[in-house]
Amino acid sequence: MSGATVVLSELEHDALTELVNIGVSRAAASLRNMVGEQVTLSVPSVEVVSRKSAATLIRERESGELVAVRQDFEGAFSGRALLIFPQSNSLALVQAVTGDELDAKDALAMEGEALAETGNVVLNGCLATMANMLKRPLSMSLPEVMRGNGDLFFELSARDDDQGVVLFLYINFSISGRDIRGYIAMLMNLPSLEALKVLIGEFIERVMTADDLGRLG
Repeated sequence: MSGATVVLSELEHDALTELVNIGVSRAAASLRNMVGEQVTLSVPSVEVVSRKSAATLIRERESGELVAVRQDFEGAFSGRALLIFPQSNSLALVQAVTGDELDAKDALAMEGEALAETGNVVLNGCLATMANMLKRPLSMSLPEVMRGNGDLFFELSARDDDQGVVLFLYINFSISGRDIRGYIAMLMNLPSLEALKVLIGEFIERVMTADDLGRLG
């Protein structure tokens, strides 16, 4: 893990991946209720990388303009969550969310509102589920739509140290048959990552204890 001193063990990484996947599946269910269409979200991989590496990953995969929904979160671990799409995918997402009832001009006008709502459902659903499973409360700011590139998105605020890290999730996103790729990124400083590591350890202990009790039963 470049640029960071907090290292997750293989077991901790597996547990984090499981938490993220459960969170994303809950978010997909919430989005499905919102749009009334079949929604699938999957997370093939979870990586913990430096901010610079996250920006490089985005740059290597996406050459065009990007749009992101940003929400800050605070609690036992704090940071910034981003749901990122290529600009070319964002209008397809808006059309899917609005049920194809808008022409291109109206879809463009609705884009910011629809993206903010979608981002709120996905990021809130994902993080709230993770927080619940880690048995800690988490509060989130209102969604904000940003446009730019990875260098802009992964710039942590001045109060954060330079060793900030990014939980970088590539997601496969499908609404009513449309395949819309994207990314979820959670930016945290090292103290927050250390706090998350401790909570993941407690989660692993709870799961293992439950499994042991189940076998005894």
